[in-house]
Amino acid sequence: MKKTYKIDVDCANCAEKMQEAAKKTAGVADAVVSFMTLKMKVEFEEGADPAEVMPRVQKACKAVESDCEIFL
Repeated sequence: MKKTYKIDVDCANCAEKMQEAAKKTAGVADAVVSFMTLKMKVEFEEGADPAEVMPRVQKACKAVESDCEIFL
């Protein structure tokens, strides 16, 4: 399953950090963060519940870029 989320991030480098953090989160098969469109596309692993995975993604992203925001 793939879902797209609106994000708030300050720079392209921060977006790249968010992307890498999201990809390393359990339950995420792939993630793409676009600074230009301010969107994060997340592909979830088979059987993963997005409502359970996304808070972990948010926490991982905040750990690398504290002022980023993902609108769930």
